[in-house]
Amino acid sequence: MQIKRDYSQPFFSTRRRRRGIGGRFLFFYGLLIGAILVFVWSQFDRLQLMALDVVGLAPTPTPFASTWANQGYDLFLQGDVAGALTAFQRASQQQPDNVNYLYEYGRMLIELADTDNDYSAQAVAVGDHMIAVAPNDPRSYVIKAKAMVWEDDAANAIPVALRGLEIDPNYAPIHAVLARAYTDIGRYQQGLTFGEQAVQLDPNDPDTHRSYAIALIWVGEREAAIQQLEDAVNLNPNLTSTYFELAQQYINQNLEEYGVATYERILSLEPFNAKALLRLCEVYFRVGQDTQAQGYCEDALELNPTYKQAYRQLGMVEFRRRNYEGAIEDFQQCVTLGSEEIQCYYLRGLAHYYLGECNDAWTLLQDSLIRVEGTSEDDPVLTSIRSGLKLVTENCADYRGVAVPTVAPPTEPPPTPIGGLGG
Repeated sequence: MQIKRDYSQPFFSTRRRRRGIGGRFLFFYGLLIGAILVFVWSQFDRLQLMALDVVGLAPTPTPFASTWANQGYDLFLQGDVAGALTAFQRASQQQPDNVNYLYEYGRMLIELADTDNDYSAQAVAVGDHMIAVAPNDPRSYVIKAKAMVWEDDAANAIPVALRGLEIDPNYAPIHAVLARAYTDIGRYQQGLTFGEQAVQLDPNDPDTHRSYAIALIWVGEREAAIQQLEDAVNLNPNLTSTYFELAQQYINQNLEEYGVATYERILSLEPFNAKALLRLCEVYFRVGQDTQAQGYCEDALELNPTYKQAYRQLGMVEFRRRNYEGAIEDFQQCVTLGSEEIQCYYLRGLAHYYLGECNDAWTLLQDSLIRVEGTSEDDPVLTSIRSGLKLVTENCADYRGVAVPTVAPPTEPPPTPIGGLGG
């Protein structure tokens, strides 16, 4: 079989071709490829994260500053001040000039200042930065002035707060800061006035009630102070610092059962709060229930083995129970941890005396006497030290007839709050 070919037909057809289709196709195809390449180049990081996420290797995305701030608000309302501090710190790190975040960060630093001496200094620095970036925002002056009060610099905090007051005379936190500052320098009437104004301007701010309460405590208005603290607790029932202040006022009013209930409330919120356990130890010691007191002190030390105040209180319990060896060990641990509380010195000296260890008793009681120089003659601690030294001279052969040392005359004591602060 043969294939017949017509060689008379040209290889290329004589029919007219439609031109341009292939060229346009190639042109648009090139544009598409180019666009894809530009997209991939510009979005490489996102596409890489998406690819890693598909195989489970993508890193955890960094939250926005607003996300950290919202988390901080939630944690604070839940009573987790330390967690809120971390959240607001991260928010302010991402946006270091955002006054909203800086203000909350400064507030958390001040709220935790009694747990770490460095926090108040950090809050002062935050306030300085806020004033630099937002000199017309009263919140800037609130943070700096309040931190200065915590730094025991109330006199210099007042001009700072007054600058904020000039910006906004009706800003309640400024009045609250001035209430504390004026109270700290002994100008109680001004402290009361600013505290009352703070509450009137913002009765829904727990801190205005707390500031007014402190001014009331210093002038002996205990019941009114308790009412203000109860209002503060009701406004933020998860903030434990206010409960501590309230519990101490109950105890100062000899309402120990209310104080105990308040500390138990703290433990219901924070079961591992060593400070609340120590305060319960102190309350039970106050009412003479040494067994319960010892248990709470030991619980506090189990949570925090370096809690020097708990060693002091446990030593006092052991001393009253005449376990002088145990008291000496506790007081020695208290001193080893850096405590300057006088009980850890003079009671340890008395414990040595009752054990017949006259040299240690004499040395420690003399040291204790030096530590209380300048106190009032009728101070009970001074009286106990002198009595202990006299017992040593009367009953220890090596010290019989030795003159009891004297102390320098007392200086003018600083004012103390009539209502007792506590916390």
